[in-house]
Amino acid sequence: MPVLVITGTGTEVGKTVTTAAVAAAALAAGRSVAVLKAAQTGVGPEERGDAAEVARLAGAVTTAEVARYPEPLAPATAARRAGLPAVRPQQVARAAAELAAEHDLVLVEGAGGLLVRFDEAGGTLADVAQQLRAPVLVVASAGLGTLNTTELTARELRSRELDLLGVVIGSWPAEPDLACRCNVADLPQVAGAPLLGALPDGAGSLPPASFRAGAPQWLAPRLNGTWEAEAFTARQMPEPVA
Repeated sequence: MPVLVITGTGTEVGKTVTTAAVAAAALAAGRSVAVLKAAQTGVGPEERGDAAEVARLAGAVTTAEVARYPEPLAPATAARRAGLPAVRPQQVARAAAELAAEHDLVLVEGAGGLLVRFDEAGGTLADVAQQLRAPVLVVASAGLGTLNTTELTARELRSRELDLLGVVIGSWPAEPDLACRCNVADLPQVAGAPLLGALPDGAGSLPPASFRAGAPQWLAPRLNGTWEAEAFTARQMPEPVA
């Protein structure tokens, strides 16, 4: 798995922090890692973007961006409004392939969800994954509504014959409600793919050393971690109504 594409079921689901955890766990396992942000939006030329945040949390990773736009919008819209060239899926795939020639693992992080448009032709992160023939990791939220968005994302991946590696819960609350606890069992069913981790709420606010130490405990062995989905699910499942 030299290239792994990481997408979210939407915005603010913990995609960047999950990317950092995957990177940290891979580094701890002795792998060299590069992180490629396909299109960074909502930051100025000198501001820190998502790739830099991954490096801050995870450690010694190579970082790169294909394009950057100042307004926090979908890349195609942000590019049009800024009068800048749109990013093309072919550019992202080419940059990832170049990084893969020099690293054990390349993490390609998208912007928002799987079908957020990069350009006016409708290019998306799904097109990048198809060109790379790379597996996709889906980051989902924990609470109410996540089953719908996760299943829609999984169906789109299957329709394109893309490999859905699994699902990671991007932010697991300290006091999960009933929906969160039931979703632990339901997420892998609607996705048709295993649950591969759950990051604790606030993980991105941890000191980098604590984040790096914790990352392998939040992710399954498939992602170089020690987290066990079966044990986690058993702990969270509520008692059935009599």
